[in-house]
Amino acid sequence: MESIKEFLNFSFEITDKIHLDVSNVLLIILVILITRMLLKLFIKLVNRRLSEDDKGKFKAIFTFLQYFVYIIVLIIALESSGIEVGVLLAGSAALLVGIGLGLQTLFQDIISGIFILLDKTLTVNDIVEVDEKVGKIIEIRLRTTRAVTIDDKVLIIPNHKFLTQSLFNWTQNGVQTTEGVAIGVAYGSNVELVRQILVDVAKNHPKILKMPEPRVLFMDFGDSALQFKLLFNINNSYTHLQIKSDLRFEIDKKFRENNISIPFPQRDVHIISAKE
Repeated sequence: MESIKEFLNFSFEITDKIHLDVSNVLLIILVILITRMLLKLFIKLVNRRLSEDDKGKFKAIFTFLQYFVYIIVLIIALESSGIEVGVLLAGSAALLVGIGLGLQTLFQDIISGIFILLDKTLTVNDIVEVDEKVGKIIEIRLRTTRAVTIDDKVLIIPNHKFLTQSLFNWTQNGVQTTEGVAIGVAYGSNVELVRQILVDVAKNHPKILKMPEPRVLFMDFGDSALQFKLLFNINNSYTHLQIKSDLRFEIDKKFRENNISIPFPQRDVHIISAKE
């Protein structure tokens, strides 16, 4: 018994004013383990009453909040052990300031992640455009959001970008989006025939919606061409690049069959020699 008491009373000297006994260390470990068990029990009880969508949000937010719980429990345990936490913090104030500055962006990402989860700014399967990159959201975490780009690359986006920069959510109002393909034809072309070809090409594509019907806008009289824009609706904007490519191939083919030219810019250069 004496050896056990001596072991428990063995003291570690942290600073001149702060000492920590083995018994205090064991108490702190025990308190943290009990806190962990209670948090797990709390999660199970709450998850029973939540829907599948809300479970993911609760898990992400609770992951952040449980760190504060551990910090509070640790402070209480240290104070109960006779350690003045205020003195310890005052002695490491400069270090804490440096850590705070270094973690500024981290906390900004975490707070942004909480707002995203609560107000549903983003949801899984949304198609977004950030920094001129387009991707489909596959996972929303507390610090980062993961998206898959059109060329199957994983895009990891810090959450603060969604609150501090402009964000284009292509599917916020629904999965149906309006896309367009710009075309220029030579002056003198039959514009009615051009419109009919463009509409027919769009109608024949299997991934373009029948309603609303594809339509053609006469955009402008350009420097070298009559400018048109083919507008159409799809229900999966993630495939818009492939659909536009298919349309351009077919438009070029139909224009060749109907002798409609797609011009390119031309310039006349006059060279004037100076008299000696």
